[in-house]
Amino acid sequence: MVRERGKRGVLAPAQETIEKLEKIVKDGNFYEAQQMYKTNAARYVTALRFDEALDVLQSGASLQLKQGQVTCGAELAVLFVDTLVKGKFECNEDKLDRIRKIYKEFPCVSVPQQVGVDEDMQKLSEALGAAKIRVEGCSSFLKAAIRWSAEFGAPQNGSPELHDMLAEYIYSESPEMDMAKVSLHFVRGSHPEKFASTLVNFMGKCYPGEDDLAIARAVLMYLALGNLRLANYLLDEVRKQLKAKDLEFPRSDLIKFILYLLQTLERDALPLFRILRQNFKTCIEREPAFDELLDDIAERFYGVRRKSGLGMFGDLFKMMGGEVMA
Repeated sequence: MVRERGKRGVLAPAQETIEKLEKIVKDGNFYEAQQMYKTNAARYVTALRFDEALDVLQSGASLQLKQGQVTCGAELAVLFVDTLVKGKFECNEDKLDRIRKIYKEFPCVSVPQQVGVDEDMQKLSEALGAAKIRVEGCSSFLKAAIRWSAEFGAPQNGSPELHDMLAEYIYSESPEMDMAKVSLHFVRGSHPEKFASTLVNFMGKCYPGEDDLAIARAVLMYLALGNLRLANYLLDEVRKQLKAKDLEFPRSDLIKFILYLLQTLERDALPLFRILRQNFKTCIEREPAFDELLDDIAERFYGVRRKSGLGMFGDLFKMMGGEVMA
């Protein structure tokens, strides 16, 4: 961590600034307060008083979010992470706890699923717009935090806890369900049980034919990271949770392929791996990303070098802002 240096000059102590700005926010002058939060934080940073800048930004982000000012709160939350980077703060429990506290202030609001008259349609449109803003704001904040954590002490792919937080928020709040994006973060997280319960929940409301795709995608993503143990564990956990709910595990050629694949990867069997890909080509082609993931798996488990490109994870994370390396 960079120690604070330099003279205090005319800058007030952070707590004095925080109290002053809290009053402006509570009076409803959100835009005025926003500009002052940004200006004051920048002054603390310039004076190398990084801890005080963090205090001001955390307070501002949390307060704006509590007041329902998601765009303002998210902007200050991202600046909070930017300041962690500028101050070269290590990723530790204290800093993660501060990120956690800001994250918990992002609103969680159920989006209505059924509409009737025109007035309801208007309400739904507004609710969907607000949900999109929430998800984009929280995603920007947590992606920045993942990048920071990867650079300053967390595992190469970033803090697993931050990945779990982002996966859960996208799943619960996004008006357009994207299980690929949700899975992308869960496989970088540390709670496969939660991932399994999310998959089971999704299977209860998805369109026919999407349930086996979601399971296969999750397993293949774990395998593309070289994690055969968690791929098997996830599958077993999904089975267990479905059984507890008296629901059936999906049966399809794609699921059959996944089961055969898991057995094949237990041994040095590249020829069998290739035969499986050929024999199940039709079901694999149900999702274009599967071939890319299987190329990654071939490289991880059998040393088959890719012809070109970053691989499936490299491409996906590049599209999402490149917050981690595959």
